[in-house]
Amino acid sequence: MARLARIVVPEYPYHVIQRGNNRQDIFGSAADRELMRDLLAENAALFNVAIHAYVLMDNHFHLLATPQEAQSLPKMMQAVGRRYVRYFNDTQGRSGTLWEGRYKSALVQPKEYLLACMVYLDLNPVRAGLVSQPLDYRWSSYSHYVGAHSDRLITPHALMWQLGNTPFARELAYRELVGAGVSDERLAALRQSTASGWVLGAPEFVAQLQSRTDRRLSKVAPGRPVKPASGA
Repeated sequence: MARLARIVVPEYPYHVIQRGNNRQDIFGSAADRELMRDLLAENAALFNVAIHAYVLMDNHFHLLATPQEAQSLPKMMQAVGRRYVRYFNDTQGRSGTLWEGRYKSALVQPKEYLLACMVYLDLNPVRAGLVSQPLDYRWSSYSHYVGAHSDRLITPHALMWQLGNTPFARELAYRELVGAGVSDERLAALRQSTASGWVLGAPEFVAQLQSRTDRRLSKVAPGRPVKPASGA
């Protein structure tokens, strides 16, 4: 079965995951992660992508990003991927592929899922047992949003400004959001949507988006479509 084309609707946020081939590590040192962060910042600016949140794990990384044009996100990911693989192969004395196929992505409804997705990303290192607190992990956007340091890679989404009227209020509110965590239901929805490539959002939101693209945006129920009743 041919794989579905990517959902391409500019100006909406996407949750993106890129994994190492066979789940192998894609970062071997702090320098590797620094380069990845630099490449993301450089190419996000070049291809007009706003990166709202990220986390660089050992064998994969996550982004929450809004492309401004239809090809912004794929062009950024292609440029970053190619340059990083050349660097990694040179420094590790290896050759061949590094990535587990193409990156996975899902468009997320901002109002319903954007903040939950950010919290999910920032808690990844805690869930993986790498640190006990998200602030202890250097390679995520969490420290930026709680005021620990400024990260040039980050472009806050407009929803962040609604968390408070001052930087201190927003930082405290976000810290509390992460402290509360993500419900099991939302966690499962975030993971499933990105694995499948379907839009993550309320039915009304998905229906509204569907009018802007010919690509099917959500999974249909198995079986034949139900025919309308006679006279309907």
